[in-house]
Amino acid sequence: MPEIGSYSLHTIETGRFGLDGGAMFGIVPKPLWERKISADELNRIPLHARCLLLQGDGRLILVDNGIGTKQNDKFRSIYAVDDESMNLDDSLAEAGFHRQEITDVILTHLHFDHCGGSTFMADDSARMAFDNATFHVQSEHWDWALKSNVREKASFLPDNIQPLAESGQLNLIEGHTELFPGVELIPVDGHTKAMQLVRIHDADHSLLFTADLLPTHAHLSPAWNMSYDLWPMTTIKEKGNILHRATEEGWHLFFEHDPTIGLCDVHLSERGPVIANPRPLSEL
Repeated sequence: MPEIGSYSLHTIETGRFGLDGGAMFGIVPKPLWERKISADELNRIPLHARCLLLQGDGRLILVDNGIGTKQNDKFRSIYAVDDESMNLDDSLAEAGFHRQEITDVILTHLHFDHCGGSTFMADDSARMAFDNATFHVQSEHWDWALKSNVREKASFLPDNIQPLAESGQLNLIEGHTELFPGVELIPVDGHTKAMQLVRIHDADHSLLFTADLLPTHAHLSPAWNMSYDLWPMTTIKEKGNILHRATEEGWHLFFEHDPTIGLCDVHLSERGPVIANPRPLSEL
């Protein structure tokens, strides 16, 4: 079992889905990005909703929780949602846990593929799925999501957000902080306002949950960014800063959406940052 500091680390696979390859790679031409991740007949690339579970210091901390199970058939078809072969509850059970044991949920941001598992449908209404957990969200991002905007309206879904607003389980975070010993929250603004990356660290190791700053290993290059990013030039700057620190300090990168690589190291080459030693988290 991989450990960093006082925490044991578990990969929690909540399902697979697909997004348009052009949207995922922005200005990068398809002949280039398709060498790394192939698209289906509808131009969707396969993606995972891979979450991270930390066990230690009397806490069971889940970082993001996937798409969830509330969607209708049309939604599931558009986004090629597949949670039959892997899902949140089965993955938690495989690690030896149940959702009611979760003490904390860190949400990197409130787009549906990161927070949809926070709620479930019962009697035609969305209800909280983790009764005993505190949900940690950046305050600035929470306010941004409640106001919504034309670009992100389809990503900030009321059934994911409203029950959390009414639950009494929400803890709003003010900027960069050490939430718990060895668990650092790093806000970034390029993808959406005040998304938070999560770094788990001790004196010898650091693991960065990259969320949508680096959704896959193919996004390490500066210009390989998503059209979903609200401020792409900010993403480029933030990505450069994070990758510089990762290479200098020897961080491991944990990819939430990569279809094949869960964990890797990163090194600088003549052409910029490149991945090294791709492997599952269990081999950390």
